[in-house]
Amino acid sequence: MVYCFLIHTVCPGGSRLLYWRVFCPDHSSPDGQLSAEQRAHLQKEELLAVARQVRSAVSLSRQASGRVLMEVAVGEEGVALQEADGGVLRLRAGEPFRGERSALWLAVQSLGFTLLCEPHENLLLAEGTLRGLVRRCLDDLRLLGPGSEVLLKSDRIDVLLSRLLPHGQLLFLNHRFAQSLEKGVAAYTSK
Repeated sequence: MVYCFLIHTVCPGGSRLLYWRVFCPDHSSPDGQLSAEQRAHLQKEELLAVARQVRSAVSLSRQASGRVLMEVAVGEEGVALQEADGGVLRLRAGEPFRGERSALWLAVQSLGFTLLCEPHENLLLAEGTLRGLVRRCLDDLRLLGPGSEVLLKSDRIDVLLSRLLPHGQLLFLNHRFAQSLEKGVAAYTSK
């Protein structure tokens, strides 16, 4: 089960959450003792802590590889995805969630895309799903283009997630089913 999908910045100097969707609440949090507003604030702080950890991992990965980050032009999103840094973080209990989680991330230019999964989840399947989501976000929504606003495209991201990651469930896709999903998503995003 996927707990959450995040889009955030991975620029040096700070992390900013641009989009997040939580599929299942953290059942281990003391919900009975907090108001809805306090729970939402706590959840945002936990997700921001994850974004900061991913930003640190991206920074280390980029320093270790020695590659220079080059801007890509509109239409070259596929090249940016091929050169994306990626990895997995194991978030132990208390860092920041009460339960253990796995964070799979891809960093494309200054954007980070992260899936938070249960620790027993199939990480290969999760990585394939994350790459598919990121490819769709980059190709269809032009998130790397000038003037791109992730916040204004949240409804389209929600549709992508509902098709490719329904209710936080990772899907085993055969080729035909993947093509039919692609056609449905393409039809919606072309509107």
